[in-house]
Amino acid sequence: VQVQASGGGLVQSGGSLRLSCKASGFNSRYWHMAWFRQAPGKEREGVSCVGSSVGSTLYADSVKGRFTISRDNARNTVYLQMNSLKPEDTAVYYCATDFEKRSCDLGSNWDYWGQGTQVTVSS
Repeated sequence: VQVQASGGGLVQSGGSLRLSCKASGFNSRYWHMAWFRQAPGKEREGVSCVGSSVGSTLYADSVKGRFTISRDNARNTVYLQMNSLKPEDTAVYYCATDFEKRSCDLGSNWDYWGQGTQVTVSS
C-alpha cells in the first residue's frame, strides 16, 4: 500500500490550500483516511479524518469551521480543503490510511503513512 500526499505550499494568513492524499496498492471498499500535522518542536496531532461510511468525518477543534475533508472513492483520494489559514497551521502535514478500523479517529494508530507535505502560513 502506498500513500502519497501533495498540495502543500506557502500561503499568507487568511489564504487557502487544498491537500490531496492518494492511496494505492489495495483492493478494499472499506478504507479510512486521516490527516495529521507536526509543527517544529511539537507532537504530531490529528487534524481530520474521513471514514468509509458516508458522512463519517472528524475534525480537531483547532480546525473546525475552517478545514473540510472529502473523499473521492473512484480515485482512492482524500482532499483537505484548508481555508482561513493561520500561522499556527504551519506544519508538515501527513496522511494515513487504514482498512481495519471500525471508524476513523484522530489517534496515531494508523497502518499506512505517506510522506509529509509542508504547509507554511505567513503572517
